[in-house]
Amino acid sequence: MSNELQNIKNRFGIIGNFPALNRALEKAIQVAPTDISVLVIGESGVGKEFIPKIIHSESKRKHQPYIVVNCGAIPEGTIDSELFGHEKGAFTGATATRKGYFEVADGGTIFLDEVGELPLQTQVRLLRVLESGEFMKVGSSQVQKTNVRIVAATNVNMMKAIHDGRFREDLYYRLNTVQIDMPPLRERKGDIHLLFRKFAIDFAEKYRMPELELDPGAVHYIENYTFPGNIRQLRNLVEQMTVVERNRNITIEKLAEYIPMETHLPMVVNTPNAQKQTDFGSEREIMYKILFDMRSDINDLKSLTSELIKNRGAADLSNHEKNLINRIYTPEPQQAVNSGSLLYFEDNNKVQTPTIISNPEDTYEDIEDIEVEENRPESLSLQNNEKDLIIKALEKHKGRRNKAADELGISQRTLYRKIKQYNLEE
Repeated sequence: MSNELQNIKNRFGIIGNFPALNRALEKAIQVAPTDISVLVIGESGVGKEFIPKIIHSESKRKHQPYIVVNCGAIPEGTIDSELFGHEKGAFTGATATRKGYFEVADGGTIFLDEVGELPLQTQVRLLRVLESGEFMKVGSSQVQKTNVRIVAATNVNMMKAIHDGRFREDLYYRLNTVQIDMPPLRERKGDIHLLFRKFAIDFAEKYRMPELELDPGAVHYIENYTFPGNIRQLRNLVEQMTVVERNRNITIEKLAEYIPMETHLPMVVNTPNAQKQTDFGSEREIMYKILFDMRSDINDLKSLTSELIKNRGAADLSNHEKNLINRIYTPEPQQAVNSGSLLYFEDNNKVQTPTIISNPEDTYEDIEDIEVEENRPESLSLQNNEKDLIIKALEKHKGRRNKAADELGISQRTLYRKIKQYNLEE
């Protein structure tokens, strides 16, 4: 690591040695002496705000104004006035002429955070500033000039926003002359414990309390947590634990109370390649998978039950075991008319629809007739069951796909894709 990079980390309190983080900081240092526009990309909470600070502090504009604008926090009706100013009487409540941020920051740097939230009308005005340095106040026809360095940041998928018509493509390429990507915390596993210790020291000093420490198990746990809120979430976690916990040695059990480890259900990832990564387009499809797994377990249980009957014989089974067997082979709970009723199968060679013998005085000798075919073919494939569900839904609604999609709990787009996937067009 270069001395310049380490000095930047020390000056801005940046912790970590992850290569992607170092690369982002190095790019910021390299572009700082120029006036080139920079777009910082990264999830919420990863520390994107450090990049424009570094760029401004290392540029020739460092003694000029540095203004941060959160584009997502300003109402659409007033954002033009905030950025470019307005004339007296331009709109209701405009009792005096007001300077906008681009006029105030002349000669300096403006950081446009959450730039992907800008309204389309404001995007047109911003594009003009980037191309010619010109703007007009709201309610004015006089063109003004400004000399401002723009650094923007967003956690929005910009290409999707362009495709959806929410962001101008020409503005994107003007802002994105240089792109700096900030990595999420879950990719920086080696930095997570370092950040925890840094925050623990800071908050111990702030609240005048002993410093928190993690035992080895807790370190491993925290390094494998995904942190959807990234560094912001970790910082808030450490602050909360510093204030609340009396025992300063944090165990894995205590840590799990604050950040429960995620379940192992498939995640629906919001990326362009998400469809390739998972076949589960909705929560309903995930539930289907769980139900099909349960069906597999039940069939395994039936197979084990058949083996028990073969090996021990009905005479050696207790009444409790016999009742359990009846419950396993009952197709629907409401068919169990009598708790002592006996189920048997008409064909001894394979499982068929069970018949309930409602006479409680009947013996359990006929339980020997319960046999499960050794290699009974039954499809447990998720795709086959999914296909069957789609066919049944289409038949029920006479081919009306919108009704079938509602029945299945999935979008029409997902249903169309599944119909094509399983060749069900006919």
